[in-house]
Amino acid sequence: MRIVLANWGSRGEIEPCAAVGRELQRRGHDVCLVVPPELVEFVESVELPAVAYGLELDRISGAYRDFWRDFFRGFWKIRKLGRQWREISEPLIECRDQVVTTLRLLAEGADLLVTGMNYEDAAANVAESVDVPFATLHYFPMRANGELLSFLPARMGRTAMKFFWWLSWRGPKKTEDAERRRLGLPKATSPWTKRIAERGSLEVQAYDEFCFPGLAAEWSTWGDQRPFVGTLTMGLTSDTDEEVAAWIASGTPPIYFGFGSLPVESPSDTMAMIGAACAQLGERALVCAAATDFGNISHLDHVKVVETMNFAAVFPACRAVVHHGGAGTTAAGLRAGVPTLILWTGVDQKVWGDRMKRLGVGTARRFSVTTERSLVADLRTATAPQCLVRARELARRMTTSAQSIARAADVLENFARLKRAG
Repeated sequence: MRIVLANWGSRGEIEPCAAVGRELQRRGHDVCLVVPPELVEFVESVELPAVAYGLELDRISGAYRDFWRDFFRGFWKIRKLGRQWREISEPLIECRDQVVTTLRLLAEGADLLVTGMNYEDAAANVAESVDVPFATLHYFPMRANGELLSFLPARMGRTAMKFFWWLSWRGPKKTEDAERRRLGLPKATSPWTKRIAERGSLEVQAYDEFCFPGLAAEWSTWGDQRPFVGTLTMGLTSDTDEEVAAWIASGTPPIYFGFGSLPVESPSDTMAMIGAACAQLGERALVCAAATDFGNISHLDHVKVVETMNFAAVFPACRAVVHHGGAGTTAAGLRAGVPTLILWTGVDQKVWGDRMKRLGVGTARRFSVTTERSLVADLRTATAPQCLVRARELARRMTTSAQSIARAADVLENFARLKRAG
């Protein structure tokens, strides 16, 4: 079969597609990934063919970080937030025609089009226009449900999510109407989330079911349309693996710190905060720089900074993990059986921060309000014995990376075959 997997975003969004794509290729399928320009090289490094679409993430990453920082500081400042949101949305809309054109060229005649959460609506329109089976990968519960917004009663939470998706569709409806017209489709009369479900598409839940108790039962009316497969990660080695392993072995287990693909606003202040908090607690810190440049910051004896690392190898040797709350990083911490502190920026990261607290494996705080004092307090909470015990308990319930990838490949294969046979 010919299978196209498309997603736009950071490496955290792309790695799950690459993980399942590599497994499908191993099974003999013709696989192509469609990813942001700067991640083509990453995909090709794991021996998968890749095509670029959309803009580079760094065009909007700073604006995205600043929007959520200011939203939680002053959500009532509508004009300011409106200007900031346009800094994010307008570049994405400007390249939407190119996104759709690329997807349509690749999806024509394919046996399955798979997409992630970004540009999901565009991919759904393309799949409908070329009559190709369609599947999505979700890294947290995106469809209306009563479990995600745990601070609300279940019925109210479902209603709030339905309204959010209606608003997300209704706002840029003129853009979508024009897009559907170009694709030879009629105007849409309902949000794409509803159309995807009604078309019988596969909505793969790429996280562990137990993280959201009651969700599977609530969605049971959808039958096999929303299977839970576990988080899709690759556990790739890095050039620093031996160096990091040697440093860890030279002293007490460190606390890991990482902030993902969004650069922190002030690297020097962040490093000073980490260094001071760990010194006060008598801990060592292992920092993964990723998108943040810590290069011109003074060296601290109890802090080691590396550009990349293999979480699957490093996390089990850590005392705790502190990170931004990406789904993949969160799952790596849970699989390692270590406590977690999530310092979140965006709302999807807050979802996983709230989960860590509800699961009893750590705590969470908004990164933009984190101080040395709050970091010390949060680290004490996360490293308390009860969090470690709970983390070890949950680690035994987590699907492994290999299990998750195999399950995802199974459901995608079976879905494509069933749809084509029908």
